[in-house]
Amino acid sequence: MLAFERHGSGEPLVLVHGITHRRQVWYPVLDQLAEQREVILVDLPGHGQSPPFVADGRPVVELLRAQFSQFLIEQLLDRPHIAGNSLGGRVALEAGAAGDARSVTALSPAGFWRTGASFAYTRRLFTSAAAVSERIGPRAAVLVRSRAGRTLMYGVLTSHPARISPDHALGDFRAFQYARPALRLLLDAATPFADDIPCDVPVTIAWAARDLVLPLWQAGVAREVLPHAVHVTMRGVGHVPMFDDPALVAEVLLRGSAPVAVAGHQGARTAATSATA
Repeated sequence: MLAFERHGSGEPLVLVHGITHRRQVWYPVLDQLAEQREVILVDLPGHGQSPPFVADGRPVVELLRAQFSQFLIEQLLDRPHIAGNSLGGRVALEAGAAGDARSVTALSPAGFWRTGASFAYTRRLFTSAAAVSERIGPRAAVLVRSRAGRTLMYGVLTSHPARISPDHALGDFRAFQYARPALRLLLDAATPFADDIPCDVPVTIAWAARDLVLPLWQAGVAREVLPHAVHVTMRGVGHVPMFDDPALVAEVLLRGSAPVAVAGHQGARTAATSATA
């Protein structure tokens, strides 16, 4: 059973973290969201406090989709709003295509590279991070106490690494180490997103303008693949934007899961959302 926590009240909104991360990445936006939604935070298989991700010969993408769908069933969540960041955004899009989501909001979602060569850049980032984490080992507890150390850890992921507390950074480091086996499986199985999402499922794709992991040009691919989605550019934030600008991210998530948006969803729209850098 996947690890999770539930907060607040209102229409259910499931939040899914990115690869090697954990559900606590959503804490900066949790209080604002929980005022209007029942927020469900979940650790993906092989991440956080969830059991290891073991493929046992099954296709990895299919298995991940099935385990997430089973989680929704176990929690009695009938087509909740689903939002995610990076890999979590891809999980949310897959859920939308499978008919498991009332609405989908994806923050810099995985799956919109054009070729294997273009994805190789992202693959190298994560494999290098895994090698560095192995070398750091027990010194992480010291590293996270300095601004320079947190900048080293988060400089590629966020625009403002110093806003992440030492305790949270240490928890993230330990989560990254735990998720390394899942990271290898998921990187080897990575494919572009190519599924169809029914037109009656509202989709918001919000890309970080300072994304160094899945660069902003991939937002253009997403527009081509999902022309009926609402496409948003989040200014002033990095790939994992929740610490950079919690208010902006919460606004995007609330708009994407708004009942009015679900009821009146139609056609393609494009927007730009600004934030203080």
